[in-house]
Amino acid sequence: MSDSVSDCGDCPEDRIAVTDAEVEALVRGICFKTGPPRVLGVEVEWLVHELRAPQLPVTPERLTAAYAALRTVPLRSAFTVEPGGQLELSSPPAGSLTECIATVSADLDAVRAVLAEHGLGLLGIGHEPWHPPRRFLRQPRYDAMEACLDRGGPAGRAMMCASASVQVCLDAGYEEPGPLGHGRRWWLAHQLGAVLLAAFANSPLAAGRPTGWRSTRQLRWMEIGPGRAGAPRLNGDPRDAWARHVLDAPVMCVRRDGGPWDVPEGLTFREWTRSGTPTREDLDYHITTLFPPVRPRGHLELRMIDAQPGDDGWIVPLAVTAALFDDPETAETAYRMVKPLAERATARPAPHNPLWSDAARLGLADPELHEAAVGCFTAALEALPRLGAGAEVTHAVTDYLERYVAPGRCPADDLLDHLHGTGRRSHGKDSRT
Repeated sequence: MSDSVSDCGDCPEDRIAVTDAEVEALVRGICFKTGPPRVLGVEVEWLVHELRAPQLPVTPERLTAAYAALRTVPLRSAFTVEPGGQLELSSPPAGSLTECIATVSADLDAVRAVLAEHGLGLLGIGHEPWHPPRRFLRQPRYDAMEACLDRGGPAGRAMMCASASVQVCLDAGYEEPGPLGHGRRWWLAHQLGAVLLAAFANSPLAAGRPTGWRSTRQLRWMEIGPGRAGAPRLNGDPRDAWARHVLDAPVMCVRRDGGPWDVPEGLTFREWTRSGTPTREDLDYHITTLFPPVRPRGHLELRMIDAQPGDDGWIVPLAVTAALFDDPETAETAYRMVKPLAERATARPAPHNPLWSDAARLGLADPELHEAAVGCFTAALEALPRLGAGAEVTHAVTDYLERYVAPGRCPADDLLDHLHGTGRRSHGKDSRT
């Protein structure tokens, strides 16, 4: 949600109008940077709450003061704020899993210390469980986004202002075929993504009541619609498929230097290139307004994982995902595990297909997703030492496998149990009341 346009947006060539053929060539060139997987990253989003009473809303004035203090703190990760006031840290590219975890952990320690001075804390949950969506940022981008998404119903405001996630960023992979090839990794991300969604589902509530979905956050993304939040079809070359998707996706807004931005209705970027004068900078911006579950940005950005409970809950999805994609033996195992699930997708792009819908609604209560998750987590656990993970990380993954994956549960089940008074598991320092 805090995406920005290309750093070269001020270059003269970026202000020259582009044709649809030029757009397709540009997208093919910038969205899949192939080579051996060497780096990874993570973007962690959090809801911010009152330390003394988490169910009380935080006033905009207090958020403003806390965030002003945070901007004076030196962090290695990029600190940004989401439209509803959610806090996000985006790690720099890391050369190893251990480096990535160390960087973000240190930054989170600093962030928590500053927030605590303001009586605030971080809540790891995928969707605001108590309060309706509320805008914090007032900027032309978000005014236009709200106006555009409101045409489809209330899901857009919930996505903007009431959701939080763990987004794992991976290299696109080799140009050549094989378990680390970019074509295999693109396909795997869309099938394994349903397993990760189910295993880490952690948003079953809205307005204090169960929604009937383990991941209400993913439900909101699905409700936004395939043009804005859907993936392209997986048939054919990933570059071709993504370039067509970008061209045929609706334009969210046309930016202006002064005054409100225009919000066209029913205008695709392809149509804009044929009837107007969009520039390279407009293309860069347009791509940031597309929110598929797997977004190619040179690397692959996996966007389907709910924010996780506990101070360090984000480490488990990062570690598991890195192992399943970047260790060749484990990537091959994951491919075999999820291949049978592809039939349930019925050739429809994620997340608007039965596989992803069942993952969001049922979590690991779905037998086939449960079986795939057990196999994938077990393989990831075996691979982590080969990626240099230490005992603390492997212990965290082992605990998650035993607590949730093996018995067919996810963190959403803990929230539902607590709501219904049937039990409560420990989540470290993360408040659940």
